[in-house]
Amino acid sequence: YVSINAIEGPVDTTRTIVSLMFQGGATKFPDIKWIFSHSGGVTPFLLSRYQREEVEKDFKTALPRGVMHELRKFYYDTAQGNHPGALKALLEIIPTSNVLYGTDFPFRDGAEVIDGLAKHGFTAADRGAIDRDNALRLFPRLKV
Repeated sequence: YVSINAIEGPVDTTRTIVSLMFQGGATKFPDIKWIFSHSGGVTPFLLSRYQREEVEKDFKTALPRGVMHELRKFYYDTAQGNHPGALKALLEIIPTSNVLYGTDFPFRDGAEVIDGLAKHGFTAADRGAIDRDNALRLFPRLKV
């Protein structure tokens, strides 16, 4: 048995990202630091649907700088997105500086995320950024 939430949670994440972009919220509120769980859900896998010339033309008001500009402004955690396929797809879209550590606890544990990130072959600096530094850049008041 697999819970329907195992599918719907990440798909809902994608719905939110797409809604923010195509309804203009991401452009209208450029100073908000949007953080999405599940490594962006299925967004990286559906990217070609959003990047078609006719789509970007039809949504020029909502996306004046294009889909990729908006996607690269967002932040994404590693909950459910710490296996090789998900990490590779996400990192084709965004820089490591926009990846945040996340576990999806209690549904998945931290050991799985740590193992997945270790297997990816990130540099020590990139791991430090994902594990802590990227979040501290977003929330500087939490620095000790």
